[in-house]
Amino acid sequence: MDKRVLIGIAIVTLLGLGFIGYRAMNPETPDDGGDGTPDTGGETPDTGGETPDTGGETPDTGGETPDTGGEEPIIGTISGTIVDDEGAPIEGVTVEVGSVSTTTDANGDFTLTVEEGNYYVEASKNGYSQGLKSVKVTEETTYTVDFSLRVLSTGTGDGKTIRVITRHGADIMLVAEDLFLESDFAIENNIVNIEWLPIADSLWIETISRSGDVDVAWGGGPDLFDLIMEADLLDPLEGDNIEAILADIPEDIGGSETRREVGGDIYWAGAAISSFGFTINTDLLDYYGLPEPSTWEDLATATYAAYLPTAVVGTADATTSTSNTRIFQIILQIYGWQDGWNILMKMGANSAIYDQSGNVRDAVINRQIAVGTTIDFYGYTAQWKNSEFCRYIFPADGTIVNADPIALLTTATDKELAQGFIEWVLSPEGQKTWLDGNINRMPVNEGVFDTPEGLIRSDLEEVFGKTQEALTIQFDSVEGASYYSSIRNYHRATLVLPHLQLSELWADLTWALEQGDITQAQFEDIEARIGDPYEIPFIDPETEETTIFTMEYAQAINERMADDVEYKQEMVDAWEKAAQAHYAELYAELNSIS
Repeated sequence: MDKRVLIGIAIVTLLGLGFIGYRAMNPETPDDGGDGTPDTGGETPDTGGETPDTGGETPDTGGETPDTGGEEPIIGTISGTIVDDEGAPIEGVTVEVGSVSTTTDANGDFTLTVEEGNYYVEASKNGYSQGLKSVKVTEETTYTVDFSLRVLSTGTGDGKTIRVITRHGADIMLVAEDLFLESDFAIENNIVNIEWLPIADSLWIETISRSGDVDVAWGGGPDLFDLIMEADLLDPLEGDNIEAILADIPEDIGGSETRREVGGDIYWAGAAISSFGFTINTDLLDYYGLPEPSTWEDLATATYAAYLPTAVVGTADATTSTSNTRIFQIILQIYGWQDGWNILMKMGANSAIYDQSGNVRDAVINRQIAVGTTIDFYGYTAQWKNSEFCRYIFPADGTIVNADPIALLTTATDKELAQGFIEWVLSPEGQKTWLDGNINRMPVNEGVFDTPEGLIRSDLEEVFGKTQEALTIQFDSVEGASYYSSIRNYHRATLVLPHLQLSELWADLTWALEQGDITQAQFEDIEARIGDPYEIPFIDPETEETTIFTMEYAQAINERMADDVEYKQEMVDAWEKAAQAHYAELYAELNSIS
């Protein structure tokens, strides 16, 4: 038997015994699957039923089904339960998915079947807020899509609703809604409901245009809001109230703009600020005998490949996580296009790949991985709840501070009320949302720390100061936006889809060096070529010419990658095929010299 296999068995056995003992002493530790060893994670299936976090691209269309070419179509089942805001089931809710519809039974349950494709799932009933989620059906399985619909006010008959499209998770939505509906502004204007539309970012333009009555966009990052602005879907923020509030917010925090001003008009304002780094589990690092990482590059080293195929690092699929996409853009701008991609590929080879950045954070907390790439507030939440073994780290090789925007949409039915909501969010009163112990985001308006609620969150105020002092790079947001869609799909095609092949190549390369089967020079030669896009030529599906993925090429196709679903799939297929061939070639080379 291969010596490496024997050593691997011994390691797994020792880890199992260690974690069994650890759980015996720590009964609150989440279940890790029963074998005591860290879960390799893998890619969590996109069920469509989870409320998106700051990261999460799912479908691209509203119900398109692919041409099966005469083959038997894939039939998926979509089911779920719909309850009210008290948790009681709602009977008679109409659920529509594409051209198929059904209603919920007495238990609030529904089930329907559809062919393979990308869909909206819409839930509606008079007297309740509307539910809208997205789901991608790719195999013959059951996709769970649950809804909680708010009971609308019936007291006066004229209670008002604000519709907000968002990338925020349920934690933020619920806290913000409770605080806002208790505010003087909401009470004076008889606003009784916020209807949330937690939609994948790739569907925002279509959803806003199709609905025609969405009032506010909130959360999702500057790139997304700049795209919405370019689509002429944002109205400027105007008036004495908003000017007074923005006067108390610096135009720049930690090197990041807190608003987008064009021609003297402000089209979006940052409602919170975020940095990007990694969250660590110190217990698990100690258990493995691994050092704490301090830079992005550390996560791409052979050090963190020591236990493969058990991954000790975690990251997210760029196409389903806007926050991890921003991390990847940061790395590309720090290290340059070629070296940056090579770092991303080796970091991915060391990692379990998750579908949402929130799942990366949870994996760190649950001791499935020792290090995870996360946005700061996920790290602070992990640190807040598990201060004895979780910590968020600012990368020493650089990060950026992002303003997470809020904006007034051209489709707002009552612009005065919609802007009033935005003003509330930006005020110290609305900024209290971020202080909740389950949220822990960095406010943009420092005045919130002078409120009674802010005075007891001195920990966040301290972090607020550290965020402004962190080593930030001169991030070029225009450059980042110019290849945004291209790099997300290239990341998926060359790293996520062929992940097993990439990880095995990297594991065997590092093992060969460890065993002395190859020299340091031979290791470095192959290592430098693993993720270099110039070493992964592909056939352009339109020109049929051999091409490489340069930054200029990524910029040239970026707009089409965002808008043309068929073209995007052709490119992903071409990149994946090229990556598989590249990894196979390097593997053969490794075998020939070891």
